Amino acid sequence: MEIKSLGYRTDLFLLGLGGSELQDAGEYVVVRTPANPLFWWGNFLLYRTPFGHGDVQRRLADFRKEFPIAEHVALGIDSTDGVLGVDGVKDELTAAGATVEPSTVMATSQAIPPARPNTTSTYRFIESDEDWEQVYTLHLETATMTVDDGYREFSRRRTAIDRERVEAGHGKWFGAFDGDRLQASLGLLFDGAGLARFQVVQTHPDDRNQGIGSTLVHHASTYGLSEGGAKTLVIVADPDYLAIRIYRALGFSDSETQLGISIPPAS
Repeated sequence: MEIKSLGYRTDLFLLGLGGSELQDAGEYVVVRTPANPLFWWGNFLLYRTPFGHGDVQRRLADFRKEFPIAEHVALGIDSTDGVLGVDGVKDELTAAGATVEPSTVMATSQAIPPARPNTTSTYRFIESDEDWEQVYTLHLETATMTVDDGYREFSRRRTAIDRERVEAGHGKWFGAFDGDRLQASLGLLFDGAGLARFQVVQTHPDDRNQGIGSTLVHHASTYGLSEGGAKTLVIVADPDYLAIRIYRALGFSDSETQLGISIPPAS
């Protein structure tokens, strides 16, 4: 199926590697992840066009039809310019309890080293059971959402899927370590046609502001553009979070604005 957005195109590629089901329904693509039903952005509708007049309630109804037992709502728009739709649509979405989440899709074909690289940590692949357990724990320690039983289950399943993709040969997971303790981690997965996409870049709160995250991204970028055989590296960033400045300093350029619309489960 044809997807215009580089962000969503790589999202769907990665989801497919993890066992997600993709169904082209014409006006939208249905994305289902049976192995992790709590994963909002593994269970969503990707629309081919922005919102028109009257689309808000209709698209919310589409989601309920496709995911009748889901407690969340997640909708994407396959566009590159960040245009949500007709005038007034954001107010309609807000009134319906939805949040519009813009992300910046970034790309590079070079690996620029950080200005102040960290040299005290050890940078290597995530490989052992103990390594992957620390990746799971790091998900919890860096969470921006409430860490409840549901979030723990989601994170456990996400880690298992990430490990399966790596062990199937679709990419690598990298870690920065202080001795045996994981300080930061990320994934880099390959489409086999020249693209590589970063996943889940995270640094423990106690290890931030030491250059560890930027050094780890550069380490993985160097691998991706050499041994990994990629021509272009893709990373998706929150435009309002400080990490985007780090990615720009490492050679990543803003390419697209990706839009997601979500309604969390009722509390």
